[in-house]
Amino acid sequence: MVETLAMSSIQSLLPTPSSMEEPQNWLEFPRDVTLMILMKLEAIEILETAQFVCKLWYNLCKDPSMWRSIVMLNLDEPELSEKYQNMLYSAVDRSSGGLINLNIEGFGCDELVKYIAQRSSLLKHLRLACCYKISADALIEAFEKFPLLEELELTLVSFSGEQILNIIRRCPFLKTFKLNQQGSRNPSLACDDEALAIAASMRELHHLQLIGNSMTSDGLQAILDNCPHLQSLDLRACFHVHLDGNLMKRCSEKIKELRRPNDSTDDYNYLTTDYDSDFDEIYADEYEDMDYVSDDDHYEFSDDDELPYYADVYD
Repeated sequence: MVETLAMSSIQSLLPTPSSMEEPQNWLEFPRDVTLMILMKLEAIEILETAQFVCKLWYNLCKDPSMWRSIVMLNLDEPELSEKYQNMLYSAVDRSSGGLINLNIEGFGCDELVKYIAQRSSLLKHLRLACCYKISADALIEAFEKFPLLEELELTLVSFSGEQILNIIRRCPFLKTFKLNQQGSRNPSLACDDEALAIAASMRELHHLQLIGNSMTSDGLQAILDNCPHLQSLDLRACFHVHLDGNLMKRCSEKIKELRRPNDSTDDYNYLTTDYDSDFDEIYADEYEDMDYVSDDDHYEFSDDDELPYYADVYD
């Protein structure tokens, strides 16, 4: 069963042979070719299936070059978080200190971050998405062990505003920074703190993605003033930024790849709008006029005719 699953994954990566060709003997492939094919598999497929096909594949799957890049995504099965964490521990061990790219989604903890930091000093690219059990403090401490880090993505993390500011200040040499949140149109939530911190601390940026950020046009102006190498900028769902006039002209002249606040998010896999805060803003005036009922108040209906129109749904 394990061999069948692994072979199915491998077959999907190769051209379909004609009916006249002889069946392929995987054991006759050159080592480098087999290694290249196995690298096309997801880390989970390697650890759960491919490495158990035969002794040759098992040895190849332990080769450190297989683990320069590790991608483990688990948004759909939170009950398997511990399993994914254990597999990531194993994958990091197999990298033998050569891990360069790490992309994890939907799981993780502080101990895991510490373990990775102690064994991955060559890390250059780090992506964390929906990793709600990883704290900002653990991540900030880990940055000291990642001197080569040049790309950082934090998508839908559960950090406070001050913690995000601390992270920004600890990463002055990043070339790519992605900080993606759920945006809100509520004007009371507009804030340029993160944008100003980026402008002050990340002057080497080439690529910046701030989906759902609460910054205003002033924050954007500060980024443009202080990040001279910026080539791509993603402002989707940044509802407090108004790209018009001189600001739009400057973005058009300076930025090679610009995504505007109202551009499509079809290629983005997460919710971009905080509908709760938008609801509060839309109905704020109605809230002010509403008569609230105290715990001691109660109502009595004199007959069924006075029931609201939706009462019959319970009949």
